Amino acid sequence: MELKLINEQGQEASRLEASDALFGREYNEALVHQVLVAYQANARSGNRAQKDRQDVRHTTKKPWRQKGTGRARAGMSSSPIWRGGGRVFPSSPDENFSQKLNRKMYRAGMAAILSQLVRQDRLAVVDTLSIAAPKTKLFAAKIKDMGYESVLVITDDLDENVFLAARNLPNVLVLEVSQTDPVSLIHFPKVLVTKGALAKFEEILG
Repeated sequence: MELKLINEQGQEASRLEASDALFGREYNEALVHQVLVAYQANARSGNRAQKDRQDVRHTTKKPWRQKGTGRARAGMSSSPIWRGGGRVFPSSPDENFSQKLNRKMYRAGMAAILSQLVRQDRLAVVDTLSIAAPKTKLFAAKIKDMGYESVLVITDDLDENVFLAARNLPNVLVLEVSQTDPVSLIHFPKVLVTKGALAKFEEILG
């Protein structure tokens, strides 16, 4: 599999050989969906909480007498069938949303995403990406010169200047290879990978 290697002006300089297992895999929509759902589910904090009938603040007095009113019998206003009453099966803060995903499935899903990015011409490789100072203006100009407006940048070793300069750009995200996630890969219209990051991808996922 050959990947597009671009220069600092965003023009194709040459072609770069890459692993077929990582960048030439068929797209498995069901697997990619499972990887995305599991990743997002595992990121949930599970901090929502609801009250059951013993937690709501209501009087325990019987609303009306048992017989003779013509209304349905009622014991207390905290009943789950009453408005303002407690929930029957409330959500608890210790609720666990995590999903198990095998390492082999995760690697295959990531490879399928990367392969699809290559087929859609959304992924490009650059030798290195650095700037002289941690200035947002410098990095924004560099990205614009390369022809990008919204891009995910993946580096092998996170340059501090690049990281600090990219923080204020809403349409740019800079990540190391180990921090790369399937949601970000799909979310951004373009993905820019350094040569060093490409080698690490092949080492980790290949």
